[in-house]
Amino acid sequence: EYSLTERSRGYCKKLKQLMAFLSSSGEVCGVSRSVIVDRVPFCRQKSSFCAVSSQRRVGNLCMTAAARSETSVNDIMKLKDATELLEKIDTFIFDCDGVIWRGDSVIDRVPEVLEFLRSKGKRMFFVTNNSTKSRKGYLGKFTGLGLPVQAEEIFSSSFAAAAYLEEINFKASGKKVYVIGEVGIEEELDLIGIPHVGGPSDKDKRPDMSAGGKLEHDEDVGAVVVGFDRYFNYYKIQYAQLCINENPGCLFIATNLDAVTHLTDAQEWAGNGSMVGAIKGCTKREPIVVGKPSPLMIDYIVNKYHVQREQICMVGDRLDTDILFGKNNGLSSVLTLSGVTTEEKLLSPDNKIKPDYYVDSIADFLS
Repeated sequence: EYSLTERSRGYCKKLKQLMAFLSSSGEVCGVSRSVIVDRVPFCRQKSSFCAVSSQRRVGNLCMTAAARSETSVNDIMKLKDATELLEKIDTFIFDCDGVIWRGDSVIDRVPEVLEFLRSKGKRMFFVTNNSTKSRKGYLGKFTGLGLPVQAEEIFSSSFAAAAYLEEINFKASGKKVYVIGEVGIEEELDLIGIPHVGGPSDKDKRPDMSAGGKLEHDEDVGAVVVGFDRYFNYYKIQYAQLCINENPGCLFIATNLDAVTHLTDAQEWAGNGSMVGAIKGCTKREPIVVGKPSPLMIDYIVNKYHVQREQICMVGDRLDTDILFGKNNGLSSVLTLSGVTTEEKLLSPDNKIKPDYYVDSIADFLS
């Protein structure tokens, strides 16, 4: 038996943290009985207590750790044989970065996978949160990488932003859009006839911050769209906050909230979530998010192409966008480890977003 007295109160928090760590790491079975206690009661009362038998506690914790490990494996199945999945799924929605390519490099065997799925009569869509290109721009990238894809199969968050504005009849307001982002957003806005300012043309601008200096902004801006911008700067932050804070009814739209992105295949880079966060910070406004996991793009696909949600599978490399997109919208889901998510993160007890299956890469669909 092991007991704690009033003098030991300061160690309780550390003991509790240690127990949580040991339990999650699976190493608890080898821990000395002197550090295994049944509970830490000082958060509820100021009294000493006697722990239960440390031997019994070790056994319980070992069983808990084993149960947790078994649950993780049972809840998330690694796809060994794709036959059953292919039998029930008619439509596959693929993320692009980390699934089809990394940077400008095609992931191994992707062309073979796409050809195989088409030979099986499967419909495919490619849905990306990257707003730097329009659908036309992405078609050029697919073609340049030797991947035969049709324009109508591509959906980018730049398109989603334009589709949302079209859905709410923004054009009828006569207002403009201020763009933080690159040509993809501008090209999609041009296609639906919505005037815009900002974008790449603001990449080298700096506000006058001398005594008495101020930045003049267009009072006809009725929406600010924030997409990934490799030339993000303070001028753009200030212009956006003036439009949102001072123009009555100005909308704040984010193409996506991805924390990191793949600019190259060598490392992760800060994503659009960092840019949206800057605008949130100075406006105290929550954005309207049009990219994954928002339902806008899946609603568009389902309504336009008359596909059934229960026959759609979302395939992506991110838990908080791709897999959540599938879960929130009634789709099957497959996580690929070829992108930002590791197997360790996926199977961690802290992960609450669980796909139906996971694969090393979509090459496993050929198994």
